[in-house]
Amino acid sequence: MTPDPRAEEARRLEQTWSDPPGLWGWLCAVNHKAIARRFMVTTFVFFLLGGMLALAMRLQLARPDAELIGARLYNQLFTMHGTTMMFLFAVPVMQAVAAYLLPLMIGARSVAFPRLNAFAYWIFLFGGLLLYGAFLAGSGPDVGWFAYVPLALNPYASGKGVDIWAQMITFTELSALIEAIVIITTVMKLRAPGMSLRRMPLFAWAMLVTSVMVLFAMPAVMLASTGLITDRLVNTQFYSHQNGGDALLWQHLFWFFGHPEVYLIFLPPLGMISTIIPTFARRSMVGYPAMVLALIATAFLAFGLWVHHMFATTLPEAGKLFFTAASLLIALPTALQIFCWISTIWLGRPVFKTPLLFVLAFFFILVMGGLTGLMLASVPLDLQLHDTYFVVAHLHYVLLGGAIFPLFGGFYYWFPKFTGRMLDERLGRWNFWLFFVGFNVCFFPMHVLGLQGMTRRVYTYAAQMGWEGLNLTATIGAFLIGLSVLLFLLNVVHSLWRGAAAGDNPWGAATLEWSLPSPPPAGNFLEVPVVHAADPLWQAPRLPSHVSGLDNGQREVLITSVIEAHPQHRFWLPTPSPWPLLSALATTALFIGSIFSPWAVVWGALPVGLATAIWFWPRRQRSQARIASEVRP
Repeated sequence: MTPDPRAEEARRLEQTWSDPPGLWGWLCAVNHKAIARRFMVTTFVFFLLGGMLALAMRLQLARPDAELIGARLYNQLFTMHGTTMMFLFAVPVMQAVAAYLLPLMIGARSVAFPRLNAFAYWIFLFGGLLLYGAFLAGSGPDVGWFAYVPLALNPYASGKGVDIWAQMITFTELSALIEAIVIITTVMKLRAPGMSLRRMPLFAWAMLVTSVMVLFAMPAVMLASTGLITDRLVNTQFYSHQNGGDALLWQHLFWFFGHPEVYLIFLPPLGMISTIIPTFARRSMVGYPAMVLALIATAFLAFGLWVHHMFATTLPEAGKLFFTAASLLIALPTALQIFCWISTIWLGRPVFKTPLLFVLAFFFILVMGGLTGLMLASVPLDLQLHDTYFVVAHLHYVLLGGAIFPLFGGFYYWFPKFTGRMLDERLGRWNFWLFFVGFNVCFFPMHVLGLQGMTRRVYTYAAQMGWEGLNLTATIGAFLIGLSVLLFLLNVVHSLWRGAAAGDNPWGAATLEWSLPSPPPAGNFLEVPVVHAADPLWQAPRLPSHVSGLDNGQREVLITSVIEAHPQHRFWLPTPSPWPLLSALATTALFIGSIFSPWAVVWGALPVGLATAIWFWPRRQRSQARIASEVRP
């Protein structure tokens, strides 16, 4: 029998792009799908841990004068819960999903800088393990996930809990910055020929905008946490008012990151929604240019809101008015996107599957959170509600509701592509309704508790305050959320074991990832596609359909121009290597050592420098670039 040349080329491509087998291969892996799966699983484990901490707090608050958890442990649980959700789950999980999907969506064989992508995962993992190791050892931070000074300074916060928290910030934000660089470069330079910026999927736009925001927002909190560490360890005076420092400097630096952080969490789900809705509405997105401009406008406005969190401070009233106006204005781009989504559904033929149900629930949750956000943008009202459970309710409606509902919808939508199996639709609907009902039962009563004067960050309250009924209701809602997440896990396990085979494109979607087998092969595309429309799988095939000339026996990718995605040259990506892991271990030793001695920065820099030098040591090989004329349509 004559061998099939195409099958032989597919075998070569799979062999070229696969990571080595066994434990050693697992440690050296650089394939973007393998790293992204680890990221997603790790972040979901942290999500479960953060959720269990929240349930413990809700049990404590379900009854007045409860003694289930003491004040110090409650403060640790509160700090760990917020830190986990904000730094170890919300942003990393969005970047993980993007690292898996973006090369498939844009017709690339890999992400840019695959070894750097692996390094980002190891750094993230070690930072999370450091935080939870300290917590289990009794040295967990207890100053809130925002670590306000002077309470986070000596002598108010003794022990190493705050130092570990601050160094964990360095771990996670370094990882986020690296992932942002990887995503930006991938989207800008690895798009398939013909996929101009006008044809790029909206999820890719959302992740591009988010990643640019990360480059500006994350350094602020890394700088703030470094100043906090040096204040505590080497007696600098950045935040000590008694010695010429400024406690408000911490708030400015932290919230300059903290409010854009809301949109770092929020924008990727908007991109997911803009991908899911057209698929189930059976038509292209209405107002594509408006959607892109709304994402960009949101990113710009997000950096003008940080004083929204500081209305109770002594800042000038004129400055507060400016931030009030900006806080109101940022609702407009999101409102524009909502109208485009509703128009797409209205003009289409919607199919109400589980992913679309989560998206529709998001509309309700987002409007609720947005309305309370507009209320808190008013300085007089914010002064009354600033430290109450009204703010807790608003925060969870915007962040948990605004991110988790689309994220669940995204997992139900792309799970067939990740695994080749369909999630069970009936269990999915139970998952949806339990989560939707539990969410509102848990967090809506907190608005009323805040209006009644219940302050946040308290571990108990007196019976005569009359808050017991609403707190008990909120606790019941929290356990409904927990039951919903447990049902989701059961659905995943059942589907992996006995789920229906998905096929290449079970939803009839339009983006390029659905042109590949499920799950995709290691090298993604045997032939890099040529894109002729924004919805390539819904358009009639046109010539040329693909690019030839890439060597399937090498880790070779096609570099294209930024605006129009014209082919420019070919580039070889690096092979699997242990040096990202070793460099991450050396960096971890430096960061942890610096918690105990400033000299660790000096001596710890030596192994970091050695590991990175070996990692990037130039090797004699053929030229990395080849001219565009060798790439043939």
